[in-house]
Amino acid sequence: MGDWWAAFKESPYFPASVLALILSAGAGLFAGSYTYAMASPTPHHMPVAVVGVSAETVRGRAFVSGLEKSLESSLVLRFQPTYADAMRAIEQQRVFAIFVARGDDVEMDVSSASGASVALLLVEQAPHVAARVGVRLTVRDVKPLQRADPRGLAIFYITLAAVIIGFTGAAQLSANAKQLNPGERIAFTAAFAGLGAFAIVAIVDWLLGALKLPVLESWSILALTMFTTGMVFTMFNTFLGRWAMLPTWGLMVLLGNPSSGGAVSWPLLPSPLGAIGRWLPPGASVNAQHTAVYFRGHQSLAPFLVLGAWSLVSCVVFLIWHSRHPGGRTDAPEGAS
Repeated sequence: MGDWWAAFKESPYFPASVLALILSAGAGLFAGSYTYAMASPTPHHMPVAVVGVSAETVRGRAFVSGLEKSLESSLVLRFQPTYADAMRAIEQQRVFAIFVARGDDVEMDVSSASGASVALLLVEQAPHVAARVGVRLTVRDVKPLQRADPRGLAIFYITLAAVIIGFTGAAQLSANAKQLNPGERIAFTAAFAGLGAFAIVAIVDWLLGALKLPVLESWSILALTMFTTGMVFTMFNTFLGRWAMLPTWGLMVLLGNPSSGGAVSWPLLPSPLGAIGRWLPPGASVNAQHTAVYFRGHQSLAPFLVLGAWSLVSCVVFLIWHSRHPGGRTDAPEGAS
């Protein structure tokens, strides 16, 4: 038995068998992570704006209470003195909808751009609640999605492309450009990130017209995303060699993409994913891109700090321990001491 095992470990069948088991587990985990995040979205603490004290009428309260019960969650009510203040909260992405109650009339203004899945849920449930409590409901979409992106998934898709091309591109550099020295590897990672981001913007906006993008801002976000994920792989590659794809895939795809809020808005994600998603590169990229496309003038520094921190840590770790990274070269002439 010992001789057979020793021979098997030295044969090409051993790494192939290990990879088969890893890929099988990865397939299950991949399906499971997305199913867990997206198959049955449940509301958690959905912030909405309520305008004026008139919203505290009996029927207004009955409508809000009924909607809370229908959603099996607590609406986070943020009372605003004027409608303009409520719209400002929408623009700053602090709330997902506005409720205005005047006697037996309730106006619900949703913002599909803030979160298409949240808006859809409110629009589906509110009419039933209004009929039950006896109020007249008016629904408007005050911040609609772009016409060519009715489900609001295009930002998630372009971010997913940047994330995956980022780390697979770095993997290809490690496999096919092994002689690159540390500074050169970082430079080429930045180069393909910039070119790849430009290609995404050009095809999605100019060629397909699927999403109207603020070109320079979207390009910079996608390039930073691609560079960040590429350098995260390079950092793991420094310590784990050929197995670096495992933690990279786990962090970016199994955990990062489902929790990014790109396919399902964060109030509908399971609580653990909603909490950690925005601190990972995919979530930070989706947040920055979403604001750039739909809420111009209200961009936050936070997602750029998240992406920058991941990039900086990855670069520093790689530069300090680059001698462990597979590859590189010495430029000294042959025979030199």
